[in-house]
Amino acid sequence: MATISAGDFRNGVTIEFEGNIYQIVEFQHVKPGKGAAFVRTKLKNIVNGGVVEKTFRPTEKCETAHIDRKNMQYLYQDGDLYYFMDNDTYDQIALGKDVVGDSLKFVKENENVKVVSHAGNVFAIEPEITVVLEVTECEPGVKGNTATGATKPCTVETGATLNVPLFVNQGDKISIDTRTGEYLSRA
Repeated sequence: MATISAGDFRNGVTIEFEGNIYQIVEFQHVKPGKGAAFVRTKLKNIVNGGVVEKTFRPTEKCETAHIDRKNMQYLYQDGDLYYFMDNDTYDQIALGKDVVGDSLKFVKENENVKVVSHAGNVFAIEPEITVVLEVTECEPGVKGNTATGATKPCTVETGATLNVPLFVNQGDKISIDTRTGEYLSRA
């Protein structure tokens, strides 16, 4: 395994530390007037999403963690299992609801996603950053209710609900940011 010293830390680098896999979110080299220099970091646990703050000596070494992101096609859901197909080998894998979580909220069947794993263990699904979905259920906007930024709840074809501007109607295709679940524009 390759190692990296704390003095070489950069944002986005993934490391193994204390039995967990972390991604460096923030780092700062600190050189106090007295005493030895150190590196202050914010680390995000890539499996459970928790953020911890740690300090390292600049010469301290950590194992680098290799994260695989593989393009796969989301096929279908059967009970608590979600099936994906490798676009290159056509191999299929099934993942449980505990791994998938809410990440497929805005993903239709047969669309591509990135399956994220470390040492063969899948821990996350990353959908495309923006998707276009059809609005399947939406109340009409009330006339005169035109305060700036007024929104109403709508349901899209995947079953997810989000707030959209009043001018969006049932049958419209809209663009959605999958990271935040926010309406971007009409498509």
